[in-house]
Amino acid sequence: MSATPPLGPEELKEMPITAHLIELRSHLVRIVSLILGLFLVLVYFSGNLYELLSAPLRAQLPANASMIATDITSNFMVPIKLTLFVCVFLAMPYILHQLWQFIAPGLYKHEKKIAVPLLISSVLLFYAGVAFAYFVTLPGVLHFFILFSPDSVIPMTDINSYLSFALKLFLVFGITFEIPVATLLLILAGFVTTQSLSEKRRYIIVGCFAVAMVFTPPDALSMLMLAIPMWLLFELGLFFGRFVEGQRASD
Repeated sequence: MSATPPLGPEELKEMPITAHLIELRSHLVRIVSLILGLFLVLVYFSGNLYELLSAPLRAQLPANASMIATDITSNFMVPIKLTLFVCVFLAMPYILHQLWQFIAPGLYKHEKKIAVPLLISSVLLFYAGVAFAYFVTLPGVLHFFILFSPDSVIPMTDINSYLSFALKLFLVFGITFEIPVATLLLILAGFVTTQSLSEKRRYIIVGCFAVAMVFTPPDALSMLMLAIPMWLLFELGLFFGRFVEGQRASD
């Protein structure tokens, strides 16, 4: 007995909405199951995870300073929140894979050929953005703030405030590192060309600094540490965009 061939985009359009919802639910159940499984494994190490997250700050604090908890539940809830974020972060390739399995049957062959490299590169770029924020931006920004702290003030950061600050920084850098993928998608979709983007380069650079000013702490160092990578990533997307346009022309 021969296997049933996979449905193409035209056949999928004829499927009832309930069938799509049931299929989506099965993928969401797998995603939640993995995140829950990771959480059960990592929750025992939640304290260690927070120690790792707070290491850049503790390395900058004076000898007589420490981190504090201003809420009685913070000592318990903050490491739990961080553990959940780490679980989602680690599960991101699987999450995108499940979403890809849901979307892929509705794509044509040439669309799948383009989508797979973009999907893989988007995951790698997001991880690269978070790594850049943790190893480069976070220590530099914390050093800047503590360096300009008045002598009469002892820095004692609340653990919940630091978690919110660090996670916001990670998400901002993770998302902005997707600029090359976004640039390529715009070029592939035909909304823009590399020539038009090159002509608007000066405005895009100003936009990078404007976005960095909005989404980073109010200091020049953190703004530069986001704006300059955004600009360079835009140039990277432009470089690959020229390559894609060259391939189209040759075809």
